[in-house]
Amino acid sequence: MPKRGYHHGNLRQALIEAALKLIEEKGPTGFTLSEAAKTAGVTPAAVYRHFEGREDLIAEAARQGFDMFADLMQYAYDKGQPSALAAFEATGRAYLAFARRHPGHYISMFESGISVNRTPELAAAANRAKAVLERAAAELSEHIPAEKRPPASMFSAHIWAMSHGVVELYARNTGTASPFPPEDLLETGIGIYLRGLGLISPDG
Repeated sequence: MPKRGYHHGNLRQALIEAALKLIEEKGPTGFTLSEAAKTAGVTPAAVYRHFEGREDLIAEAARQGFDMFADLMQYAYDKGQPSALAAFEATGRAYLAFARRHPGHYISMFESGISVNRTPELAAAANRAKAVLERAAAELSEHIPAEKRPPASMFSAHIWAMSHGVVELYARNTGTASPFPPEDLLETGIGIYLRGLGLISPDG
């Protein structure tokens, strides 16, 4: 493969994009830095000018993924306003949409074994995404009597876990046949949860 004329920050991003392609095809541990270099069309030595190892490359892919994820979650939250319920439900659907549109990033973020605390930048991006869902949960939980109100962090963690479970089991071609469309599973699951908290009427 002929080498390309990369300048300034282009090579670094080309290597990240090459890694994302390989992650989708082979998983986060199924490729080497040399393969990433070959896919990007550069020499293996060029990789080490930007990344010390494969984990650093995946961590940067995860950081970019969390930034994109946070932006998508924020957009979904804003679009659902002024209804706290609509904003909250929209953030749940955004999780599923992100996993489908950006599988390489999703795997880097959640399935690579890379800690979100590996770098301050990765931790900040992950926390920004988490904060959007927590804010949506906090606003929605204001409609629950204080003595029955779960902490917003617990509230959002339940929805995050439910969204993640639907993605992992039924939306990422894992071979597990879904009895219903993943969107329907997530929507009804969130509905049951919110009814249990009294946020949706039994007939709503």
